[in-house]
Amino acid sequence: MTNTTLTKTCNWNGVSGSAYKYHVHKLPSSFGRGRYGNYIYTKLNANNHWVPIYIGEGDLGDRIGDGHHKAQCIKIMGATHVHVHTTGTKAQGTAEEKDLLANYKNAFAPSGCNEAPGG
Repeated sequence: MTNTTLTKTCNWNGVSGSAYKYHVHKLPSSFGRGRYGNYIYTKLNANNHWVPIYIGEGDLGDRIGDGHHKAQCIKIMGATHVHVHTTGTKAQGTAEEKDLLANYKNAFAPSGCNEAPGG
């Protein structure tokens, strides 16, 4: 990790009931390439609860920062933090992403930046 400030951790629950522990980083943050993991761009709502803006998986060096393919949407939606953790395998990361997206439908457009399956 580079240029990141670790502030705390946060658990996100999938529709399956699994809890995933993420490290919370204030934006802007960046990570070195070659670290595969899951990430959630977020902001706090008026009740001080985290709201997911975009849930994803991939190389954290490519996915965290201005190079993200949804960077403009993430900024427009007001992301202030990114929650991250490394994941053992791509299959595990993809399954976790699907589990979280099934539980946090507000991450899909128009309230979030994920695209709903089927477009």
